Amino acid sequence: TNKISGAEFTDDDRLVIEMLAGYASAAITNARLYKDLIQRDRILTRRNEDLALLDELASTLATSNDIDQILAKVLSQLMDYLRLEAGEIFLRQPETKNLVSKVYQGNPNLRLWKRAQYILGEGAIGETVKSGVPVLLDLSQDTSEELDESVSAQGIHQIAVVPLSGRRGIMGALCVATCHPQPLDDLEVQFLQAIGSWMATAIENVRLNLQDRRLAVLEERERIGMDLHDGIIQSIYAVGLTLEHARLLMKENPEQSTKRIEQAIKDLNTTIRDIRAYILDLRPRQLHNEDLMSGISRLVSEFRANTLIDVSLKGPDEDISHLPKNQAISLFHICQEALANVAKHAHAHHVDVVVWTTNDRLLLEIRDDGQGFNPETTKITIGHGLSNMETRGSNAGGEVDVTSEPGKGTSVLAWVPFSEAESLVVE
Repeated sequence: TNKISGAEFTDDDRLVIEMLAGYASAAITNARLYKDLIQRDRILTRRNEDLALLDELASTLATSNDIDQILAKVLSQLMDYLRLEAGEIFLRQPETKNLVSKVYQGNPNLRLWKRAQYILGEGAIGETVKSGVPVLLDLSQDTSEELDESVSAQGIHQIAVVPLSGRRGIMGALCVATCHPQPLDDLEVQFLQAIGSWMATAIENVRLNLQDRRLAVLEERERIGMDLHDGIIQSIYAVGLTLEHARLLMKENPEQSTKRIEQAIKDLNTTIRDIRAYILDLRPRQLHNEDLMSGISRLVSEFRANTLIDVSLKGPDEDISHLPKNQAISLFHICQEALANVAKHAHAHHVDVVVWTTNDRLLLEIRDDGQGFNPETTKITIGHGLSNMETRGSNAGGEVDVTSEPGKGTSVLAWVPFSEAESLVVE
């Protein structure tokens, strides 16, 4: 630097200049740091807002098993968050592999694409699903022939197409449109991809759940069919043979014919009890708006009416209203399944249902005087079965113990703690 109309720089002048240069350097550095800090704060705020939306979307995905409903809710929340003008979701059809429009939201006068269906690899949508790479269409520079005429009429500046990427592949494509002159930035595109992955995972989970339910229904139908064929139908067929024999003996040996008819009546009564047992086993039951003892009393009454077996119920002298709901539900279902097994297998004449307490737990026992079985060689498969009872007891923090001997009946003893701290119950 030069000193105007003055002598040479002195040491003091150089010291002042160095100090000013240092201050200027510090100010520039601080300005840059401040700018970086502001940018990082914006990014952090954006990330927090993204996480808040993801949390809201997670609630949506967890509370519905309807794919169309999930897609509509997620798309609506996404459009509100990013202030988008329109959004559309295409799903890959399992049968044809074609991509079909399932949900559209936005301006009713606007349609993004000329067609509602594309094949894999066709256009921006088909290419996105085929490659798994997002496609960004900048309409300020170029217009695509596959877009609807209303896109330009409504002033759309950019359309983004991102894949719905799941664990088993790409399920479809998410399309969004904006009128903002400023295009979607990298963070927004990455966010759209994350949303697409979430939606694909939700779709896969719903489809797997539906498939599991269908399989469960088919397996239950097969089980019921086998039980009916091997049990009730065979019994009715045997009664028919007995009656046919009785008809042939009616003239030659009336006394023997009468005995055959009496045996047929006895067998029919047994078959009726078996049918009632099936009804008891198949009828769904829940513990709704009642306490545990009221629910068990209802189960006992239904069991008595359907099986004609003598059954007694004894409850605790102590108040058990403080038993957590999860524990009560577990014992209710254990009692239900145990009684169903008695109806189907035990050939019992009497059943005792006893509920009592200790200092820290509630106990339930179902005892019958039926034929019993060998636990080491016999597997109970009626209804939800022994394993399900044990699982319910374990999830409630307790246990289920089944003891039986051939000819000496069966006892199912279950207990749960009064504390819910270690319980995990799934109805």
